[in-house]
Amino acid sequence: MEYQGLRATVMGLGLFGGGSAAARWLARAGAVVTVTDMAPADRLADSLETLRSVPIRRYQLGGHREEDFRDTDLVVVNPAIRPGAPWLEIASSGGAKLTSEIELFLENCPARMIGVTGSNGKSTTSAMVSSILEAGGRRVHLGGNIGRSLLDDLDIIRPDDWVVLELSSFQLHRLARTTSLPETAVITNFTPNHLNWHPDLGHYAASKQRLLLLQPADGAAVFDPAAPGLADWQRFVRGSFLEPRGLSDLPPLSVCGRHNLANAALAAATARGVGCDESAIEAGLTNFRGLPDRLELIRTIHGRRVISDSSSTTPESTIAALEALEKPIWLLAGGADKGVDYDELAKRTAQCAEGAVFYGQVADHLAEKVTSYNTGLFCHAVKTLYEAFAASMERASSQATIVLSPACSSHDQFVNYRARGAAFAHLVLSYQTNTCRGTRL
Repeated sequence: MEYQGLRATVMGLGLFGGGSAAARWLARAGAVVTVTDMAPADRLADSLETLRSVPIRRYQLGGHREEDFRDTDLVVVNPAIRPGAPWLEIASSGGAKLTSEIELFLENCPARMIGVTGSNGKSTTSAMVSSILEAGGRRVHLGGNIGRSLLDDLDIIRPDDWVVLELSSFQLHRLARTTSLPETAVITNFTPNHLNWHPDLGHYAASKQRLLLLQPADGAAVFDPAAPGLADWQRFVRGSFLEPRGLSDLPPLSVCGRHNLANAALAAATARGVGCDESAIEAGLTNFRGLPDRLELIRTIHGRRVISDSSSTTPESTIAALEALEKPIWLLAGGADKGVDYDELAKRTAQCAEGAVFYGQVADHLAEKVTSYNTGLFCHAVKTLYEAFAASMERASSQATIVLSPACSSHDQFVNYRARGAAFAHLVLSYQTNTCRGTRL
C-alpha cells in the first residue's frame, strides 16, 4: 500500500504505545496523520510526549469529530474500540479502509513470525518461545499484545529474524481476510472472557480462530486438544498440526504451577517445529524467570510472602494461581466485571484459601458466592485494593501467601493491569516502610 500523501486517522491514541507507534510510522511513511481520542490531553500526556517530534497534522482530543472519519482514506482502529462503533460506520460508508496497528505490522514485516493467542497464558508462552529462540542463536523480536508495538522496529527487522507476537481477540477480530498471519500459530486454551466486549461466546471464539483460518496453507498450528475449550479446534487447522509432548519431557522451571508447565510444553513444541534443537529448548526454558505481575514475589513481610498476579484477569487464571501457590493463601481479587461466570472460582477459593478479600465493582458478588460455599472462611468485601491489602495483612497467619490475583478487569479503578500491579507494589513497599517506622497504613 502506498502511504505517501494518504489521509490517515488514528482512532484511539491509547496508553499502551500502539496508537502512537501507528501515528509515528504512518507519518514517517508520508501519510497526513490526524490523531483522535475520546480522552483529554492530560490523560494521554505520556503517549503525546512520544509524538512531540512527529509531524502530526492535527490532534482531536476529548472527543471525536465526524469529519475526521468521513474525509479520510485510512482509519487505524484501537483494539479497545467495540464492534459496530458508529464512527467506523461513517468511515466505511465514505470508502475509508479500516486497519489496526497490528495489521500495519503484519502487512509490512519481512521476518518469519510466530503468533500466540488464547484466553490464558499467552504472554508467558510468547515469552518462553522467545527465550528458546534466543538460546538457539536466533535474532528475536517479541511484541504485540504483550505490551510493545514492533512498528518502530520495522526498519531493523531482517528477513532472517524471528518475530513472536502475542495476539488478543480484539486484535484478531480487526484483521482483514486478506491479511497474512504468522506461519506458526499457537493456541494456549479457550475459556469465556471479554464478554463485555464480544457480543457472545461464539464471536469471541471466532476471533481467536482467525489465527488458524487466516494463516498460510503451509503453516503450522500448535496446541493441545486436551486443553480447555480446544477439543474440536483441529478442524480449523489449514496446515500441519503439532501437539506438545508430555510434561515429563520438560526441564525444571523457575516459574511455579501446572499452568506454566502447560505453557512450557507449548513453547517447546513450537520451538521444535521451527527447527530449534533440544539443547536450546532446555536452556531457554531453564533460564526463563517469568514476567512482571505473573506470580511475581514483591516482598516477604513478617514471614508473609506478598505476590502480584495482577495480569490474571480471568477466573481461570486466578484458579491456576490458587493451585500453584504454597498454602496457606489469602486471595485479593476483584475489579470490573467482564460478564463471565465466577462460580468455579468461588468454589476453588472456598476450598483453597485461608481467607479472601474482594474489592471493586464485583466485591459484594464475589464475597457472597464464596461465603455460600464456605461459611467459616473469612471473606470480606471492601471498596479499594488499598483496603483489601490492609485487611489481609491484619488477619493473615504467619507464613501465609498473600496474592493479588484479581480474576477481573482493572478498569473500574485502574487504567490497566500494569497500573494495578504498580499500585499494589507501592502499597506493599509502603506498608513495609511504615511498619518499620512504627506506623501503619
